[in-house]
Amino acid sequence: MDVNSLVEMANQIGEFFDSMPDHEEAVDGIANHIHKFWAPRMRIALLNGLDDAEVSGRLEPIVLKALTKHREALTPAVTA
Repeated sequence: MDVNSLVEMANQIGEFFDSMPDHEEAVDGIANHIHKFWAPRMRIALLNGLDDAEVSGRLEPIVLKALTKHREALTPAVTA
């Protein structure tokens, strides 16, 4: 999956949640939404993009915070 499309979609989710009055609740809501509705391969591609300054630099601050804070929980379990 194209990481640029994932960044755009994540930023759209972030825009929605950013309107919430409780910032930490919004951060958690972004992570929860991505965990519930994104396929594991999409989450992996976006999380791998966090290590690329160009990709992470295009993420809205609230989205970057959500992905960083919840990175472990968003990482799909490895199955044998």
